[in-house]
Amino acid sequence: MTLKEYPHEALAAQPIGAWTGEVYRRVVGALREQLAVEGLTQPHWWTLNHAAGAPGTWTRTTLTERLARYEDLGIDFGEVFDDLTSRGWLLEDAATGGMSLTEAGEAARLRARERNLNVHRRAHEGVDEAEFVTAVNVLRRITANLGGDGNLPD
Repeated sequence: MTLKEYPHEALAAQPIGAWTGEVYRRVVGALREQLAVEGLTQPHWWTLNHAAGAPGTWTRTTLTERLARYEDLGIDFGEVFDDLTSRGWLLEDAATGGMSLTEAGEAARLRARERNLNVHRRAHEGVDEAEFVTAVNVLRRITANLGGDGNLPD
């Protein structure tokens, strides 16, 4: 798609909330659509990634506390953990509650990762890295200016 060119003043006067909202709906919608192909929601995806990144470290409680602020559909994390466990993708240590992925869980995570990467590739088409970094830094600054945490997640 070819974008029309506009004068600097017209672009500078645009409502940032409208544009960030539109981008959010498009990006998250595309990600959710791709995850649904695997029978996953975003909380499923986040759980798979966290369990893979720090096997045995995250428990139901600590992972729910970490991720709940990002979840906007009212999905119950306990049901997500139960679902991943019943699929044979997630194991929970009986003594510590620490979660880790099974071989099948890691295979599912990699499939979902590839689907997400395809969405990110599409979203980044025609945007060079320097422009992308500038955009992220602008959004971080706006977030901080309005009382939010503009730092990258740990």
